[in-house]
Amino acid sequence: MSSAVSSLPASPRPPGRPRRRSLLVTAAGAALLAGCTGSSGPDGPDAAAVRAGDRARARAARDSAALAGRYAAVIAAHPALAERLRPLRAEVVRHAAAFGAGTPSAAASPSGSARAAGPDGTTADDVPADERDALARLAAAERELADRRIAALDGVPGELARLLASVAAAGAGHVYLLTEGDR
Repeated sequence: MSSAVSSLPASPRPPGRPRRRSLLVTAAGAALLAGCTGSSGPDGPDAAAVRAGDRARARAARDSAALAGRYAAVIAAHPALAERLRPLRAEVVRHAAAFGAGTPSAAASPSGSARAAGPDGTTADDVPADERDALARLAAAERELADRRIAALDGVPGELARLLASVAAAGAGHVYLLTEGDR
């Protein structure tokens, strides 16, 4: 079996970049840790913790809806990227729904007007003219949101923490696809 492993080509990843496996292991570890937090006592969950969880869930829904709007703006500004970005955007829309957001408006959909603003105010006019720069900006937004969600794990109930960790892991995967997918 070791001869089969040794015949695999070396990773084409540039030096200094994390491996996909590292990103997934980190996110999975965060998800496992999140599963250990947020348990309630015998008298039920604390009302303050429930309110904090509700606020975190609402923010996560808004953040995902805004990110879907960013994807829509990039798709409107760079139609050649649509095939590559639509599946990622669809996943972000599912994340928003998982957090309790309603369906994104027509303005945030890729078929909406190129000048219509998404939930975060992003329009096609706000998207860099260069496709690589537009993808880099999307990747930065995904990375920032994933980092914020990981940081929020400690202050939310267990089930929401697991959802945040899972969506953060998906965001890390999106970052990889946005930055490494065209190499």
